[in-house]
Amino acid sequence: MIDTYGDPGVPDHRGGWHYLWWLVRCQAGRSVAGALLGSVWMVLLSATPYLMQRAVDEGLVPGDTGALVLWTALMMAVGAFNAWLSILRHRTMTRVRMDANFRTVKVVVDHVVRLGAVLPRRVGAGEVVTIGVGDVQHIASALTVVGPGVGAVAAYLAVTGLLLTVSVRLTLVVFVGMPLIALLIGPLTRRLQTVEAEYRERQGVLTARIGDLAGGLRVLNGLGGKGLFADGFRRDSARLRAQGYRVGAVASWLQALGLGLPTLYLAVVAWLAARMAAQGTITVGELVSVYGYVAVLVRPMSYFVEWAYQLGRGVVAARRVVRLLGVEPEPDAGTAEAPAEPAVLHDPDSGVRVRPGGLTALVADRPADAAEVVDRLGRYVPSAVTWGDVRLDAIPPAQVRARVLVADPEADLFAGTLREVIGGTAGAAGPGGASEGASPEGYDKRGERGGHGHAGHDRLAGSAGSADPDERARHALHMAAADDILQGLLDGLDSPVDAQARNLSGGQRQRVRLARALLADPEVLLAVEPTSALDAHTEALVADRLRRAREGRTTVVATSSPLVLDRADTVLWLVDGKVSATGTHRRLLAEEPGYRALVARDNDTEEAVR
Repeated sequence: MIDTYGDPGVPDHRGGWHYLWWLVRCQAGRSVAGALLGSVWMVLLSATPYLMQRAVDEGLVPGDTGALVLWTALMMAVGAFNAWLSILRHRTMTRVRMDANFRTVKVVVDHVVRLGAVLPRRVGAGEVVTIGVGDVQHIASALTVVGPGVGAVAAYLAVTGLLLTVSVRLTLVVFVGMPLIALLIGPLTRRLQTVEAEYRERQGVLTARIGDLAGGLRVLNGLGGKGLFADGFRRDSARLRAQGYRVGAVASWLQALGLGLPTLYLAVVAWLAARMAAQGTITVGELVSVYGYVAVLVRPMSYFVEWAYQLGRGVVAARRVVRLLGVEPEPDAGTAEAPAEPAVLHDPDSGVRVRPGGLTALVADRPADAAEVVDRLGRYVPSAVTWGDVRLDAIPPAQVRARVLVADPEADLFAGTLREVIGGTAGAAGPGGASEGASPEGYDKRGERGGHGHAGHDRLAGSAGSADPDERARHALHMAAADDILQGLLDGLDSPVDAQARNLSGGQRQRVRLARALLADPEVLLAVEPTSALDAHTEALVADRLRRAREGRTTVVATSSPLVLDRADTVLWLVDGKVSATGTHRRLLAEEPGYRALVARDNDTEEAVR
């Protein structure tokens, strides 16, 4: 079975069937063993009626006790051996299914990580969750056909051959029966794939909505919109339930026919055999064997229908995985070297020019415009941004991520201790190439590793230049005005933090994200609304400490907070996505009416700034 940390291989994502076949080829030896064990097991099931026929005709009817004991002993031996084979078959097929499950999970996770910032723009969160929760199980179940499926074919052929020794007429009836059953259930199988695919699509959409609602429940409740969204969710859930009933209806018919049709059909075979025995065409022992063959054939014929059912669901699930695997990351054609020294970042689309070593603030009449500029400066969207004399998209992403970090207000916070959440661990160089004692690794706006400080820039370790990770973590929390979080948690840095820090308030989460960015100590920090959820007092503390923590380093803050803007070296005022004015906060307040109307939240705040 695939190793937990092993390479899953390169999947064949040309289609659902190709992907399933790739999973079989990845474990070819085990798949062959499963098929062989399944075939022998099923064939030996059909050998029992043959042995019973010989016991009746050669031992019971003529009264030969020795022959009766011999054939009975052979039946017992074959049964015991087959029971042992059944154990091996089950274990082998369990490993086949588990390998397919784990391999698919690893392939999906590896691809999602490789997509990075492309993922949220191209694939819904609900689709990824649905693949992880349900689709991998259906794919794994579909590989059952490798063992019992192949065994069913072998048993079908074996019973047909054994029936030739009894009656050609019965053999023809049995041999023609399977194609007839396949014709009857074929339309249902195609119908199941259609309704199953639609159900999966709706399930993915609803799952994404659940995540959105869970993440913004407090905001919705505060705005009084919880009831409105609950009604919408209730309607969507009802539609999904109705679609689930349609899937269940088709599946129930398919499963009922899978058992009912073979049983009914083989009952006809048994009736024909009974008439032939009554007419003296076949012996009593042959009649008994036909009944046995009929009983054995019910299982493989049912397997054929189950095979079609499992494959139908598996192909639908595999197509969803293939669709995700078909999403490619943005091409990385970067071959140029990043500037050796801090350099100007320039965005021609907006006219934003960020000089190194200072605190630059972006204020836009539409906040989304400032966030878009930050995305371009951080190399998250295609753009003509230059860093020094080099286009940013010509520099390999690894070099950019090692020196530029985008701190987004909705950046992921993974579950762990507070120390782990902010990245307060040291002792090894990060992917950015930082040497021993360098700043710990941080996470950028998409949850990708990035923004590693360079050796010698240990600004958050305090005046003594300590490399103690706990001291650095506490200092980072202090610079983010998050001392109260540390003091309020029972175990300090060892206190557990839930995924997305749901056990913290919105303002606390925001400061934890800022502390994580400050601890990374990147050469260039691009922060979007780092104080939007804070009260005025805490916001003022963050503004003062952010400037001190980033002294001599390039920092860009997209914000409309007058408390932060007053501490910026340069403020860029964007109108319709273009730089309209440049200057200090106080100068722009005096000269730009639109700027003043946006950032002067009330008279008290404005007076305090002045």
